[in-house]
Amino acid sequence: MRRWNGWGDEATVVELPSHGEAFLADLIGPGQALADASLEQVLAKVPASRLPAHPLISQDAEERVRHARGQSLADWLAMRSGEFGVFPDGVAYPESAAQIRQLLAWASEHDSIVIAYGGGTSVAGHINPQVSQRPVLTLSLERMGKLIEIDEDSLIATFGPGANGPQVESQLRARGFTLGHFPQSWELSTLGGWVASRSSGQQSLRYGRIEQLFAGGKVETFAGTLELPSFPASAAGPDLREMLMGSEGRFGIISEVKVRISRLAEQEHFYAVFMPTWQQAAAGIRNLAQARVPLSMLRLSNASETRTQLALAGHPQQIAWLEKYLALRGARDGKCMLTFGVTGSRVQNAASLRQAKTLLKRYGGVFSGTLLGKKWAENRFRFPYLRHGLWSAGYAVDTLETATDWSNVDSLLNKVEASLRNGLSEEGERVHVFTHLSHVYGEGSSIYTTYLFRPGNSYEQAMARWQKLKHAASQTIVDNGGTISHQHGVGRDHAPYLAVEKGELGMAALKALSAHFDPQQRLAPGVLIEP
Repeated sequence: MRRWNGWGDEATVVELPSHGEAFLADLIGPGQALADASLEQVLAKVPASRLPAHPLISQDAEERVRHARGQSLADWLAMRSGEFGVFPDGVAYPESAAQIRQLLAWASEHDSIVIAYGGGTSVAGHINPQVSQRPVLTLSLERMGKLIEIDEDSLIATFGPGANGPQVESQLRARGFTLGHFPQSWELSTLGGWVASRSSGQQSLRYGRIEQLFAGGKVETFAGTLELPSFPASAAGPDLREMLMGSEGRFGIISEVKVRISRLAEQEHFYAVFMPTWQQAAAGIRNLAQARVPLSMLRLSNASETRTQLALAGHPQQIAWLEKYLALRGARDGKCMLTFGVTGSRVQNAASLRQAKTLLKRYGGVFSGTLLGKKWAENRFRFPYLRHGLWSAGYAVDTLETATDWSNVDSLLNKVEASLRNGLSEEGERVHVFTHLSHVYGEGSSIYTTYLFRPGNSYEQAMARWQKLKHAASQTIVDNGGTISHQHGVGRDHAPYLAVEKGELGMAALKALSAHFDPQQRLAPGVLIEP
């Protein structure tokens, strides 16, 4: 059963190890646990629906609760406190494009706002209903998750937009294929959501971001159906797929997705390498990317993240032996863990591994074999569950991300970390901050930062602290040459900062597109484009 007030399946529990709790207490102080509201308390706050009855729409209170919030820290605080704010007036479950069109026509007739809902994994405020005189209809696509067809000659698969990561991969793998798109939210997030928010998967180095995987599809809008045919390439004017990617539900509801798939690889392995310093590590990962060594995944943790990962990993005796071994090889206190993957045939992987080892050894890399790589692969979708363990111990955790050119990576990373580390200093509070480079390119890299802080003595104080930290880091990003989002999208949380990146003319173009497809501004108003 999926949790109503947090991440994932209730049966999956990732607890904070006792020595991990001591590690955090030493860094930022003893935890401050806050009491959680019960589902019964929240259900009592759900008002009567303002929507008339419709056979595809549920007005059930619990379903409205379960579709009212995403997975940002602000959403977490709302769910845990029980102060959700606004609930959708109903949740629709279409099973076809025709039913989506029917619901859009019905929403127009009844002057309703429509919010597209995929897996509910947004961490930027995409799916939260706002206070409005108009009723709010959340349109869940969970019943449109089937593989419709595969063109095995062209390697194009057609899916319903509601297919989540496991559904996409299981249906493809049964036929010998893979999409290869593995965001950390893979367990719950959906194909339509990946397209709408320009998602990036952990193995994008091999398979590409969703921009490279999205081949075409259909979108249902208030102005009609937009069909995007698939071509290997086209010079027939601007690519309309680019208009849809990153539109975040403002232009229409995706009803069909065509994606470029790959045949399953013969083998896949992941390796962990420890680099003596950040400078050596960053140079190594940059040169791997620019040399186009055919790896499937490349991730570099800075010294703070490396230290935190080892402290929270469990098995302290084994970690102590690892630390001794690394110290003997020259990787001591400032060491940084680099994880990479090779995916393909045995011959391809052997060549890729050989190239990676040769290059990284030039920068002092100490190889630790495949054990830590296997652990990473086994646990790569479990990090969101750790928020529960941290919360129970009295700590709030959040992430933010950006991307910039290599010439700016170090500068931006340090400024973002400083803005967070010092963000609560006026309150006498410490913030633990660590970062990794999760997606690398020849010209630059994404920067993915995690920060932990104590929530304080109330939910109001926790929210105020988060807002202060989030704003400081976001402003630092846009003021210093970073994109406001590399992979999480804009939503409402990042919308105030988008104009810095797009400029006045660019924002006017986005508003014009929104007005063209949605003249009455019914689709997720406030998302991506501020009113």
